[in-house]
Amino acid sequence: MLLCTYVHKAKSEIMRPKKTRFVKCEPGEKCFRPQCKPLSELEGVILTIDEYEAVRLSDLEGLPQDETAKRMKVHRSTISRILTSAHLKIADALVNVKAIRIEGGSCRIIQRGKK
Repeated sequence: MLLCTYVHKAKSEIMRPKKTRFVKCEPGEKCFRPQCKPLSELEGVILTIDEYEAVRLSDLEGLPQDETAKRMKVHRSTISRILTSAHLKIADALVNVKAIRIEGGSCRIIQRGKK
């Protein structure tokens, strides 16, 4: 008879560490907020710097996901997950009148001119 034991582990114990994403453009502004709501009533979402960079490259510059992945030095499926997360956060902020703060993430800012 085969017995299996299930041991509950925290999500952080099961997941691999995130690979560093390379970002060429640091955001000029780190916080965007609606003017129509008082600060005391305002909620917010946090967009990571790597999510910001993926949106910039893919949506603003119009690069395909494989080229965006190459520039950020990650797999294309990772870019797809990053963009999905970023798009959900941005939509939540726009539809539900929330502030967007850009910070954090597993990334490294690279110098302009370097590849």
